Amino acid sequence: MSKNILLICGSGASSGFMAASMRKAAKKQGLDYKIKARSESELGDYLDEIDALMVGPHLKAEYDAISQRVPERVTPILMHADYYSILDGAGAVAHLRKELGD
Repeated sequence: MSKNILLICGSGASSGFMAASMRKAAKKQGLDYKIKARSESELGDYLDEIDALMVGPHLKAEYDAISQRVPERVTPILMHADYYSILDGAGAVAHLRKELGD
């Protein structure tokens, strides 16, 4: 089953690199994940089409407020700095799968 995942960070730049790394890792694992990256300011434009929202670790202070903006069917996830800082897509996908129960 296909899942739509949105990554957000301050500007969308660092999450763009992370999303590319995650797409590669998901493809290797045979997962049908559609992974996009956008800036936090664009979040409202994508709420209707996503299954999970991954928030960059540098937005930790805003995480509670951000997660309250997402519909109940969307799983909000605060990304871990350990895999985010090195753009470890496989680590991020493992965390995502654990949170989604996949």
